[in-house]
Amino acid sequence: MSKKNVIIIGAAGRDFHNFNTYYRDNTDFNVVAFTAAQIPDIDGRKYPTELAGKLYPSGIPIFAEQDLPKLIKELKADICTFSYSDVPYHRVMELSAIVNAAGADFGLLGPKQTQVKSTKPVIAVVATRTGCGKSQTSRKVIEYFMAKGLKVVAVRHPMPYGDLNAQRVQRFAQVSDLAKHKCTVEEMEEYEPHVVRGNVIYAGVDYEAILREAEKDPSGCDVILWDGGNNDFSFFVPDLTITVADPHRPGHELSYYPGEVNLRMADAIVINKMDSASPEGIQTVRNSIAKVNPKAMVIDGASPIKVDKPELIRGKRVLVVEDGPTLTHGEMKIGAGVIAAQKFGAAQMVDPRPYVVGKLAETFRIYPNIGTLLPAMGYGAEQLKDLETTINSTDCDTVIIGTPIDLNRIIKITKPNTRVYYDLQEIGEPNLDGLLTDFCKKHKL
Repeated sequence: MSKKNVIIIGAAGRDFHNFNTYYRDNTDFNVVAFTAAQIPDIDGRKYPTELAGKLYPSGIPIFAEQDLPKLIKELKADICTFSYSDVPYHRVMELSAIVNAAGADFGLLGPKQTQVKSTKPVIAVVATRTGCGKSQTSRKVIEYFMAKGLKVVAVRHPMPYGDLNAQRVQRFAQVSDLAKHKCTVEEMEEYEPHVVRGNVIYAGVDYEAILREAEKDPSGCDVILWDGGNNDFSFFVPDLTITVADPHRPGHELSYYPGEVNLRMADAIVINKMDSASPEGIQTVRNSIAKVNPKAMVIDGASPIKVDKPELIRGKRVLVVEDGPTLTHGEMKIGAGVIAAQKFGAAQMVDPRPYVVGKLAETFRIYPNIGTLLPAMGYGAEQLKDLETTINSTDCDTVIIGTPIDLNRIIKITKPNTRVYYDLQEIGEPNLDGLLTDFCKKHKL
């Protein structure tokens, strides 16, 4: 049989992992291209020869997803493998129709074909959508093990938006490592909360190589924590899966890929943000869990917020800056910054759209439903400059920083500003302590 030509439909993350684990050394297939979506400026590159392996001495080109029908015909693709996350089912099937109409098969790879087995116990923290509160949950898990004197090494879902060779295996143990690896804002938001708490986190492109380094980390390793991205499922075989659900987006847990996979595979499900969600939204999520995974442990959770300068909010006209991906493909209309504005009595939330410039203006064109919030987009120096210019140009009294990191560290904000903090707070029982105590007993930790 001749080799099947494959196009991997991706967004610089799951697509590379699917290639590395399933296609890289598979002589039955010839990967002719990747396509790119969600993240700006990642098409036009190549998946490099050094990572692609001996079957691909010239590397693999990366094109824009919008060119998919043309690519299928020009590259004689037999199969298109969908390989990114946080996508509504209607969009997945729309792409399936585009692929089938162009003459190719449409496919999805599951955990059995793509998960890597660790020599250490693995806890996977995943979610039904991006912005549910995975990072808060991961921090809570790590704090439990740290209190017991156990070493947790976190591995973060990939965000390789720069030099892929240089990003093959990345280790972050201190804040200076963020600059060393030339991290974007989106990367810093995920890595910095770990390192400031004293634990090591890995990320990169080649996740089998990353896992092997994490297992033998010089600081020690008792447990691997998979800190998921978007609503993707774990790259590693988990011994315990904790899925976070968001009652602010009720019903999405059964209508977004692959969030429903995470809901169905969960050993425990954290319903987060119950302090700010409607009773109807919470009940919808409970009904979804009862429908598809009634055996899962359900943990009720809240995300109480605090701000460092509440006096800058009360009675003021505020610009709210929130996490970028959560507002864009995450489709959230309310984040920590909005809740802070409401809780501490802001007079008005200022609309940033008249003031946006450059790449940020493009973001609002692509995602017109963001509304009166400003996404902290920072995938490169140009976007960071545009973010800084937009914030400082906006006619407001105060800037509320609702992002996981302090933007003052990476851009110069000339207006009075206050930062929002939030952590997972469990409500009653069952809770993570009980779940993790059982995990420790099972794995003799």
